[in-house]
Amino acid sequence: MPDDIGRTPKGTATTQAALGRLLLDLTREAPDAAARVVTVSPDVSSSTNLGGWVNKVGVWSTAERRDWFADDGETILHWREGPAGQHIELGIAETNLVGLLGELGATWSRWNRPLLPIGVLYDPFVGRALEPWSFGIYAGGQSILIGTPSGVTLAPEGGAHQSIVTPSIGVEQPGCVAYEPAFVLDTEWTLLASMARLGRPDGGSAYLRLSTRPVDQTLADVPADPAARERRRRQVIAGAYPLRRSARPDVTLAAMGALVPEALAAADRLEQAGVGTDVVCVTSPGLLFRALRSRQGQDDGPNWILEQAFPASRATPLVTVLDGHPHTLAFLSGVNNVPCTTLGVTAFGQSGSIEDVHRHHGIDTDSIIRAALDLHTP
Repeated sequence: MPDDIGRTPKGTATTQAALGRLLLDLTREAPDAAARVVTVSPDVSSSTNLGGWVNKVGVWSTAERRDWFADDGETILHWREGPAGQHIELGIAETNLVGLLGELGATWSRWNRPLLPIGVLYDPFVGRALEPWSFGIYAGGQSILIGTPSGVTLAPEGGAHQSIVTPSIGVEQPGCVAYEPAFVLDTEWTLLASMARLGRPDGGSAYLRLSTRPVDQTLADVPADPAARERRRRQVIAGAYPLRRSARPDVTLAAMGALVPEALAAADRLEQAGVGTDVVCVTSPGLLFRALRSRQGQDDGPNWILEQAFPASRATPLVTVLDGHPHTLAFLSGVNNVPCTTLGVTAFGQSGSIEDVHRHHGIDTDSIIRAALDLHTP
């Protein structure tokens, strides 16, 4: 499994779209690994950007089945079913999906034939599938669960598909590393690292929470120097990285996922007002929490990421923000024992534009600025 495909995304893209793109890249860059990938979805293949992958590898069936739309030149998704297919469609059955993931994820220990199972479902339904998913991990199944789209950032789609508690689930699920990347490259790196951990005695499962929000990829400010790029990749995999450093920091903004653009916009305005602002992009609160416990002697894992993302020499009052429940990142105040305000979502059901819904929940740029100014004492 490669660590890095080597591409630096430009333009505007979503982390959800990065999933389908990476799977197609694997068929060219690492065909042996791609041949072991099995994707599973509950009736959301095309709406979660798996269309290109399905067209490439086909849909699994015990026997060849006729594609009744093969002669339709306007069909975008080609539903070729046969024994060589690598995608399994289950219909609207999330508990069946995670049960199958557990079985597919156990072939490495049963038959010494590791597969790379990836299940994709709408993020709010992670809760519906939680018990059998957790049991599958406990029983030794190693797989990747993709929750997408997620959060209230999909507000135009309505309140029924908004998720709030899933970031907390990612922190608290044993045997699983959870990521919520903000940019396409972060998504690729975390997916590759998660896939590399599958099918091994020392491996484990992963959960990625992705978004349909288009984000300007230049905001990632990916280092051009190869050594600096590799340093960034390792930080992304470890849980966080410094995205912007002020000459003289007065406050720190720790943002995750779809809210990173708001944090960067807030930092720009705070700097203009004379408030030095650091911005840290959080990719895995669970790994950061484990690192903090390790530093406190409660865990034996690595903790180097804390000093790189939140160095004691730059400790300032902290504002955390994510498209999920605010308590998910509340523990970060304990890294350097600083005053902290946590912003996030504590209710769901509001529909409207992304800007209006973010403003309603107090996670927009203005809300981040107000929280930072309340903490800042000149």
